Amino acid sequence: MSDRPGTVRAVLRAACAALALASLTACAAPPQKEMDQAEGAIATARAAGAPQYAPEEFTAAETALRRSHEAAGQRDFRQALNHALDARQRAQTAARDAGDRKAVARGQAERAITSAELALAMAQQRLGAAVAAAPTTGRRPATAVAAQTALQQAIATATSGLQEARSHLDAQRFDQVLTVVTPVGAQIQAATRAFEAATMAAPPARPARRGR
Repeated sequence: MSDRPGTVRAVLRAACAALALASLTACAAPPQKEMDQAEGAIATARAAGAPQYAPEEFTAAETALRRSHEAAGQRDFRQALNHALDARQRAQTAARDAGDRKAVARGQAERAITSAELALAMAQQRLGAAVAAAPTTGRRPATAVAAQTALQQAIATATSGLQEARSHLDAQRFDQVLTVVTPVGAQIQAATRAFEAATMAAPPARPARRGR
């Protein structure tokens, strides 16, 4: 086969030379565009909450980007490119995973607040009904009085705790919501049960004797 200009062999050789030149040129400078893209992806993942909700993948992305810069500093631009692409991909995965897990955490926090609100409303209803039905005269058993006092304190604590939990929810601190509201819900439910038990067990109050 002839090597004259225009022949197949000449065209193939020219194409191979062009590819080799492009490869050498690509590896002759730091992959700045890819490193910038990786940094942007990491910033997006951080804003999405990846350090908290996808820490392993986010840390791996940061590590890959650091290795890309190190390789570029050693003029190993091919390796720098590989690390930059890896960093970008891991950051994108971290952002996606963080978004999914954050949505789950928000749902859990909202359900916990709703459950505590319902328990508080029930406690307030039980207390109000008992106070309305209590006799205005006569002494009440000490156990009933103590249970009512405990329920009133639990209602005050739950009201304050729910306010704090809602503040955490607005600030997207979903773990803090659960930390605050879970014991509050348990406390108000326990106090309500104890109050109901003491009220049912208490004998009817005797009316005060009228003077002759």
